Order: sequence, then structure tokens, then C-alpha cells
Amino acid sequence: MEPARNEHADSIAAAICVLEAHFDALNVGDAAALAATLHFPHYRLAGTRMQVWQTPENYLADFHARAGEGWHHSEWDFRNVIAASADKVHFETQFTRYRIDGSMMGSYRSIWVVTYIGGRWAAQLRSSFAG
Repeated sequence: MEPARNEHADSIAAAICVLEAHFDALNVGDAAALAATLHFPHYRLAGTRMQVWQTPENYLADFHARAGEGWHHSEWDFRNVIAASADKVHFETQFTRYRIDGSMMGSYRSIWVVTYIGGRWAAQLRSSFAG
């Protein structure tokens, strides 16, 4: 695994920027910036339920509906590279959702796939245990 990380360091760095930008946009409620971190259609497997967003229009509203009452922001706990190539990076991640008072709502493991398509890096799909 280590040679792949070194060989694709630029891909990994770009993909990490996507993950950072995603939570930055999510946490301030910037729908356009959030959509810029995703490829559409965008796929999310939550538990055993597959959700597909064909376009970015409802993505932020859908997030607020499923994040839970009182959600204020989310933070990455870790992001580990599973595999990388010149145009795709797989991450094993964990994130935590917080209320405005800083209390934790829950921590969730997930897998994110960030790809380089059409001249830009963005998340294409993920599988999560979060609701």
C-alpha cells in the first residue's frame, strides 16, 4: 500500500481537499459549494438503503432532513486512504455530528470514493452507517 500512496500523492492530496471542502461547505450551509464537492449523479448507501441524487438541487435539504434535530456541524475524526490511483481515491473515514453546544450526536464510519472526472476532483459515492 505504501508505494501507491507515494506514487499517487497528488491524487490523495486533491481528494483530501475535496473532503475538507465538503465539510466546510456543509457546516456553513453553502449549497453551491457543497454541490461542487460532489459528482452527480451522487450515490450514498446508508445501511442497506441506496440513495441517488441525479442533480445537486435537493442535496443540502436532504442532508438536514436526515442529520437529526439539533445538528450544528460535523467534523472528521479520521480519513485513511484505502487505495489510490491517478483518478480515484478510496477513503475509510469516521466523522462526528455535533449540536451547537458542542455535545456529540453520534460518530459514523463510512467509505468515500473521490474521483477525477471532467477536469475536477469530487466525491462520487459513499457508504455510511449514518442515518
